[in-house]
Amino acid sequence: MCGIVAVHGIENPASERLKYLACSKKIRHRGPDWSGCYVGQRSILAHERLAIVGVDTGAQPLISDDGKCILAVNGEIYNHSRLRAEIPSYKFKTHSDCEVIIPLYKKYGKEFCEKLDGMFSFVLLDESVTPTRVIAARDPIGITTLYQGRISSEPGVVLFASELKALPAECDEIISFPPGHIYDSQTDTIERYYRPTWWDSDQDDKIPTSPANLENIRAALELAVKKRLMSEVPYGVLLSGGLDSSLIAAIAARQTHKVAQAQAEAREKNLARASSGPGSPVLGAVSEYETVTSWPQLHSFSIGLENSPDLLAARKAAHYLQTFHHEYVFTVQEGLDAVPDVIYHLETYDVTTVRASTPMYLLSRKIKAMGVKMVLSGEGSDEILGGYLYFHAAPDAKSFHQECVKRVKNLHTADCLRANKSTMAWGLEARVPFLDKAFLEAAMNVDPKEKQFSTGSSQETDKDGCPIMEKYILRKAFDVSPDGKPYLPKSILWRQKEQFSDGVGYSWIDGLKEQAEKAVSDEDFARRSERWPEEIPDTKEAYYIRDIFDGLFPSKAAAKTAVRWIPRGDWGCSSDPSGRSVSIHNAAY
Repeated sequence: MCGIVAVHGIENPASERLKYLACSKKIRHRGPDWSGCYVGQRSILAHERLAIVGVDTGAQPLISDDGKCILAVNGEIYNHSRLRAEIPSYKFKTHSDCEVIIPLYKKYGKEFCEKLDGMFSFVLLDESVTPTRVIAARDPIGITTLYQGRISSEPGVVLFASELKALPAECDEIISFPPGHIYDSQTDTIERYYRPTWWDSDQDDKIPTSPANLENIRAALELAVKKRLMSEVPYGVLLSGGLDSSLIAAIAARQTHKVAQAQAEAREKNLARASSGPGSPVLGAVSEYETVTSWPQLHSFSIGLENSPDLLAARKAAHYLQTFHHEYVFTVQEGLDAVPDVIYHLETYDVTTVRASTPMYLLSRKIKAMGVKMVLSGEGSDEILGGYLYFHAAPDAKSFHQECVKRVKNLHTADCLRANKSTMAWGLEARVPFLDKAFLEAAMNVDPKEKQFSTGSSQETDKDGCPIMEKYILRKAFDVSPDGKPYLPKSILWRQKEQFSDGVGYSWIDGLKEQAEKAVSDEDFARRSERWPEEIPDTKEAYYIRDIFDGLFPSKAAAKTAVRWIPRGDWGCSSDPSGRSVSIHNAAY
């Protein structure tokens, strides 16, 4: 993961190089390892690099073998080895997983995006055509961040940046670039390239009717985790002790052990050969998605207030999985002190995102200080499977599915934004296996009746006595392991959903609300609609966060890129996104 800044359509780019280098410097936290810049005929591409794959040779912007195509990428392409094999005649210059984008563009034109399996935002400049052409794209779900800007006084100029703050001040038209879309300067249009089978949920014939195939769901998630262990640097897992992060940790721990064992066996064979005479070295079996390097033991990381639910559950999961576990305790005051910095990095005033991002932001700093540059995280499961507790109020299966699709489509405004920006604030990359395209196909095409769940005293159980609770099919898919060893203890596998901001300790949200109560007067709150005629804050906490945001990003164009996360009011749900506000929280069992 890295940071990119690009501008296209300017008359004298050489004279504006320093200006856009200064813009790029504002997101150097995303790429502390190296900086690069390319000045073209009408364009500038700047790049801040975080080196994960192709560490020694992958500096960007990348330039094609003929010097005509220039590429700046933020992301990881997990299937780059297979894609390279499709283009045997191309002379690659680096070991970067992202370089494959250039020959794919040369061979297929802009239609190649569908071939990419990974998370990415990129800008590609083609100087072989007149006028020069720029295409830009974002991954299907929006795991990586990308903004597009324009300057009304300079028609024909288009800008791109990984973060809002890296766009120049004169940008007065800004959008969050839509996930699964591609921009082409030849037509000056943005088109959707990602068209999964489950997308159009407003059509009755698009509501799935297929029964859940638990083996397919388990296999798809295991492969998704395996892909994301592609790394040449130390990695770990974020472990809250909830279902999602614990499953990811369980799969990663198995794979890490498997790879470490294969590497150890290869070393032993090499030593045996060396002692018996000259011969070729033995290499461990490496598949397309095999881990390039691994620690002998998986490292896991958790954070919370003293004795918080997440810390206790994560400790139990880590002990079972035998990870090298690190836990960090923060105080409410430390969280409150960090809120302005969190909002600066998040670039949103959404209450839910700020609540959950603050402990993640604090934890990411600790992780990066250990020398770790990549972690796996569990975002996406609740949207895909209807795991938020308010989903119990869905009136029917169709509504349940439509809400799942809506939440997945909007992940880039909330959980993906949080996972990306909270970690990248410290140059730490977060990878999210649940948002793998193949896993999405397997899980989003399940009959929503099988995702619905019962609650409280009326909670049903299956034939094995397992509760039909939120994310039941995911829990059931990992309830039995093919090798006979359970993936997780029952107490973790069947633990009730906690919002991350609740799980780190209920005092955190309560403390944030108390801080807002002190900072926002009754008089100012009563006049809030005069200050913000649209997106009116409904609580003093929301007012407090919006006030900080406006101080950091005062333009109306910046404010329009923020989206608030609100549960379904028409289902009778509380507007407070905390899991505790849902009636079933204390009665789910």
